[in-house]
Amino acid sequence: MWLLVIIALFLGVYAAHHYYRIWNQQRIERQMEHQDREAKRLFIKQVAPEAQAMQNTYHVCASVTIAQAILESQWGTSQLASQYHNLFGIKGTDPSNSKVMTTKEYINGRWIVTKGRFRVYDSWSDSIKDHTKLMLNGTDMNKQNYQDVVNAKNYKEAAEALQKSGYATDPDYAKKLISVIQTYKLYNYDK
Repeated sequence: MWLLVIIALFLGVYAAHHYYRIWNQQRIERQMEHQDREAKRLFIKQVAPEAQAMQNTYHVCASVTIAQAILESQWGTSQLASQYHNLFGIKGTDPSNSKVMTTKEYINGRWIVTKGRFRVYDSWSDSIKDHTKLMLNGTDMNKQNYQDVVNAKNYKEAAEALQKSGYATDPDYAKKLISVIQTYKLYNYDK
């Protein structure tokens, strides 16, 4: 009889410990998800005002600018964004205000790792302003501007125009932008 009580007690303690570990792991995961959501919300809150200011002045959809910043900088956490305030992977040629870093490019149907020289900014706001200038004027090496992006009637048209203009080498760039805009309701920043 005592043996059954001891076995039952042991099994009860084991089960309680097991369920506590599961509950604790789920609690930690929920806390991490909350922190991740909060970090993303804060990033959007930080970049949205400048993106909206650029939209109001130059008609580049704020939602597209924010989505590009999210994708290009991994929510502001990439080394290029966090150390050098370059949210968009904008390249530069002047060694006094740029850094050489590794990057992934989609070339000839496959992803490759290569080196590139990227501009350095004093702030994310400066990066967004330069991104808008790029949309309006093109680059030093490529004077093609992105007028179809600027003239787009909505974020979907703008994302497709970016893809067609060759802004990014990723063949799914427009789809990714549209998905980010819809997931985080960034179209609300276009108003």
